[in-house]
Amino acid sequence: MERKTAQEEGYVQITAGEVFLHGNLLIPGQAKGLVAFAHGSGSSRHSPRNQYVAKALRDAGLATLLFDLLTLDEEAEDLISGKQRFDINLLARRLVGATDWLQSNEAARRLRLGYFGASTGAAAALVAAAERADVVGAVVSRGGRPDLAAPVLDRVKAPTLLIVGGNDFPVIDMNREALARIRVEKRLAIIPGATHLFEEPGTLEQVAKLAGEWFIKHLTTET
Repeated sequence: MERKTAQEEGYVQITAGEVFLHGNLLIPGQAKGLVAFAHGSGSSRHSPRNQYVAKALRDAGLATLLFDLLTLDEEAEDLISGKQRFDINLLARRLVGATDWLQSNEAARRLRLGYFGASTGAAAALVAAAERADVVGAVVSRGGRPDLAAPVLDRVKAPTLLIVGGNDFPVIDMNREALARIRVEKRLAIIPGATHLFEEPGTLEQVAKLAGEWFIKHLTTET
């Protein structure tokens, strides 16, 4: 499938180290903060679930950045090997790179930054939050694998919300164990009846509501 780039609304090209990554940066008027998305295993910025949550966050007055953590060549290799999607250090470096790029963007740098991570992207978000603790103001994980960020969890300074489906049993335990390691404001929200991808009616809406409330609380720019 041919990927659209410059024709997409809010299209940006992000410099992250030695690579360029495709993204969409949308900043509503009077934005209260900015949320960068770190997608999960085998996904991209076009993930319908993250697109849905991003739209809900913009409706709540937050700017959003959805971007591809992998280059096109890396994505093609990952489709075969599945290796890059579990390379948490690589994904975190790309998120740190995007964070630094946002800090150099005139429109974005005035906004307090949060991360929304899904699946393995949640681990990358927590590693990046520990790395850029002076910049990141909040983290939300959806069906995430925070256990994969275990070595840095006690260094995370951003208030962290972990959202898990009530029927996603192995991941619930992983999140509970990770929650115990986090030393700042934190919460585990379990959505009844939801499985890992929150495909059940009404469950993704609950994710978006919880995430929006968390980000508004912790990212609202003081005037």
